[in-house]
Amino acid sequence: MTEPNGNVQPMLPYSIRGQFIKDLSFESPNPIKTFSEQTDEQPNINVDIQARGENIGGADFEVTLEIKAHAKRNDENIFMVELVYAAFVTFDESVNRDNVGRLLMVEVPHMMFPAARNIIADITRDGGFPPLMLNPVNFEQLFEQQAANQPQANA
Repeated sequence: MTEPNGNVQPMLPYSIRGQFIKDLSFESPNPIKTFSEQTDEQPNINVDIQARGENIGGADFEVTLEIKAHAKRNDENIFMVELVYAAFVTFDESVNRDNVGRLLMVEVPHMMFPAARNIIADITRDGGFPPLMLNPVNFEQLFEQQAANQPQANA
């Protein structure tokens, strides 16, 4: 692809053909109590992020980001949000099969994350809370940790 200034932009070895919400859940079990409490104590927010890839035929894959965030104060749930955000990805035939795993679990989630982060921020704001702005995720590090743990799981 050539940019207007004449520079050639390298083509990605895959194309994201669509991104979509597969599942979204937001719960605030007791908002009246939460909003009426007079406290300066910040809630404890626990965030869990998982990336998964599944071959759906030939060079087509579905990559999902599962994001769960739970906010608690004094062991009481303030809110819970769960998002399964997915992308439909097609790999170029030139992609080495050995590189597919890294692309699926690092590069594609990296491209998907900003949209998923915005959904989480919007749903928490729409639920009456300050928007939950997730920190950037190092998917490379998560991939390496998972690869390091895999031999132990197979043993």
